[in-house]
Amino acid sequence: MSKRIGYARVSTDDQNLDLQRDALTRSGCAAIYEEMASGKSSSRIELEHCRKALRAGDTLVVWRLDRLGRSLSDLVKIIGDLERDGITFESLGEKIDTGSASGKLQFHVFAALAEFERNLIRERTMAGLTAARARGRVGGRKPKLAEKQIREIKALLSDPAAQVTDIAKRYGVSRATLYKRVGVVQPMKSGLTSMDTVGGNAAREAR
Repeated sequence: MSKRIGYARVSTDDQNLDLQRDALTRSGCAAIYEEMASGKSSSRIELEHCRKALRAGDTLVVWRLDRLGRSLSDLVKIIGDLERDGITFESLGEKIDTGSASGKLQFHVFAALAEFERNLIRERTMAGLTAARARGRVGGRKPKLAEKQIREIKALLSDPAAQVTDIAKRYGVSRATLYKRVGVVQPMKSGLTSMDTVGGNAAREAR
């Protein structure tokens, strides 16, 4: 025999379950699972227990849609999982019942909106990455060392007396980060000036 099982959840602003409990009881719910957690919480233990209690032919009932899902996409996923298991979903506040033709239509509209939302987010992300690359950035964290700083460090490391640890502290990075970003710089040999080095490099490049 099919059952109507209710799920109630308090929000940060509303810590009283009485209104939801009364509405779910009046709608004929045989059992009500009550969650004392915010929608942003990753753990919803009572919802998991509620899902395990539901069987094909049963109906999950909530007071309002926002009591079940954290977002539109989250809501669509939960209702989609219920539908695949042969479980009907009903929201009393919005008068949505996926057991009816109109309710199924509303759910598919929600699913389309969720997909549209995901595509918009994806497009904005890609557009942002493209713009960042055009400005010389590839996304992610800002590099710890700017190109100008890297050139300065290379110049400092060309001094045989330079201490890598001191230079790393000066620029606020670790030795590992310094080596990763700058690489190994061979100190200048005694008697060889920076102009000699530049000239030698230019001659080699010309060859």
